[in-house]
Amino acid sequence: MAADYDLLVIGGGINGTGIARDAVGRGASVLLAEMGDLAGATSSASTKLIHGGLRYLEYYEFDLVRKALKEREVLWGMAPHIAWPLRFILPHHKELRPAWFLRLGLFMYDHLGGRKLLPATKTVRLDQAPFSQGLKKLFTKGFEYSDCWVDDARLVVLNARDAADRGAEIRTRTKCISARRDGDVWTATLRDLATGKDTTVTAKVIVNAAGPWVADMLSGVVGSNNTSKIRLVKGSHIIVPRQFDHDRCFIFQNGDGRIVFAIPYEDDFTLIGTTDVDFQDDLGKVEISEDEISYLCKAASEYLEKAITPDDVVHTYSGVRPLYDDGAKDAKAATRDYVLELDGGEDRPAVLSVFGGKITTYRKLAEQVLAKLESLLPFKRGVWTAGAPLPGGDFSVTGFDEEVAGLQKDHPFLDRSFAKRLTRLYGTDARLILSGMQGLEDLGRCFGYNLYEAEVKWLMDREWARSAPDVLWRRTKLGLRLSREEVADLEAFMSGYLAKQTGAAA
Repeated sequence: MAADYDLLVIGGGINGTGIARDAVGRGASVLLAEMGDLAGATSSASTKLIHGGLRYLEYYEFDLVRKALKEREVLWGMAPHIAWPLRFILPHHKELRPAWFLRLGLFMYDHLGGRKLLPATKTVRLDQAPFSQGLKKLFTKGFEYSDCWVDDARLVVLNARDAADRGAEIRTRTKCISARRDGDVWTATLRDLATGKDTTVTAKVIVNAAGPWVADMLSGVVGSNNTSKIRLVKGSHIIVPRQFDHDRCFIFQNGDGRIVFAIPYEDDFTLIGTTDVDFQDDLGKVEISEDEISYLCKAASEYLEKAITPDDVVHTYSGVRPLYDDGAKDAKAATRDYVLELDGGEDRPAVLSVFGGKITTYRKLAEQVLAKLESLLPFKRGVWTAGAPLPGGDFSVTGFDEEVAGLQKDHPFLDRSFAKRLTRLYGTDARLILSGMQGLEDLGRCFGYNLYEAEVKWLMDREWARSAPDVLWRRTKLGLRLSREEVADLEAFMSGYLAKQTGAAA
């Protein structure tokens, strides 16, 4: 039987969109179905780092760390608008890991991953500027090393954008409610959750990249008897007013073996996280607990000069990571590497399920998924994504300031803050959003801060945004800036615009 698609990808997080992009770029026909918004769950709730995972060395995850370290500069080069280098300060805590042990780990970190552009580790005096700012005076010695930052949710959306530009079909608010093997293809029923309408599609292979719902998808939808175990681990973060003025990040050791980051965030804030706690509750209601807030406040306050209290918290977010259950005693020790399991093949339609994974290694994961499917699908062999920029990322890793200046030159009505924000989110695509605009009045209604109608329409027309949270927390982080009244106005505008668009399409 001829199939509608070569590949049906279930899940619109970083793994699903990365797989869809890689597959369609090789010539496969691809449909991706996401039951909510892109990056609506785990993939927008990370610590937003492209990193090797320094602490994973203690658990002998050398292959994972090496693989992740190699990806740092690759992802930076693909998306220099949403990814950039950071320098981390690791204070030496005399009652925890000894200094020689930290230095050894950082030596390995520097040399495992083919670092070319990122600067190496160095020992620093924490009683001297700028490192002393924000820290308690009792910390006098530390180490400075490199990793990278990424806007996790935008990384997901840009992978979906690129996949769609290459011919993939992306359906959000669309849930796969059943799938059955029908001869040599899968027959799947997809439900549009906005309209309630069901459609039936056929595909040669299903990729189950449903994240925390991967096991539910296998047992409840696909009907597999797979016995692989998944370990759900919740990670939570708090956001507080900015605690220090320099651009360094801190990584703090804790007595329980976990680590906590304190990272400059959205200019005026500090992001603190994460926790690692096993999760067995409702996946539709993932939120930080009071214990987690207290834990993060206490962990940061042990190091920071100004104590952090729950009253300082202006926002929180939480996500559940679907880790492969390797039997580790504690959540913090569970492997962060991914496991790919293929059920079916030559004699019957296959389903490939993704367990675990990290934002940093999503691109390599996609390559390995397609390597497993080479004999089943008629696409081009080889790899291609490492050198292909994501939408808006077609400029040099050292060219961000030049892009901002160029945008201001072409659109003098933008102040630097506005131009920088647009370039950070959209890169060279900012020029498309502003095409033909001669002044702020051409951008349409302002919903607050510097969020204008032109940007919102772009996000709805080109990036699948359908609600205010899609815009304010995943496509941008302007939820930190807008008032409740402004959010309500934005929601009303989006509802009306969507109604007009769907009415016109009908």
